[in-house]
Amino acid sequence: MTIKFWEHFFIQALFSYGSTIGFAICINVPRRALNVAGLAGMASWLTYVGAVMIHVGRVMGSLLGAFIVGVCGIVFARIKHMPVIVFNIPAMVPLVPGATAYQAIRCLALGQLNKAMKLTVLVGMIAGAMAVGFMIAQVVSELSKWLWQRDLEWRRRHEHEKSKSA
Repeated sequence: MTIKFWEHFFIQALFSYGSTIGFAICINVPRRALNVAGLAGMASWLTYVGAVMIHVGRVMGSLLGAFIVGVCGIVFARIKHMPVIVFNIPAMVPLVPGATAYQAIRCLALGQLNKAMKLTVLVGMIAGAMAVGFMIAQVVSELSKWLWQRDLEWRRRHEHEKSKSA
């Protein structure tokens, strides 16, 4: 029995949403933030899975997923009037390379040093990509806020000059 693409996609979405909410409950995220934190985690995981499916790679997929976490966190924080971290921490959980880190430690314990080193480097690269993706989301947010304020100031100044000349 083979699983269809949409069934696989739905299962991935369901489990990423559930794991994000489960972790959010464990760290006492407020009840009113659970649903949107789950949506952020689901969006980040589906971005990661989509990137891996189109052969972008696990590291770039993690960067894109972390970028989505950052953007979702900023948007949901403004909508819900809550701190960004309430959404970002649970939403990062599906992206954490826990199985790869476990395999690296297991290979190290079994004496397979070359494989352990490769896996450890991969875990480090994924963690670094997650940090960079998160940082890019913050920079894009600050840049868009700065451009928005600059545009508003220009419009006000332009309207003021227009009213003076009339």
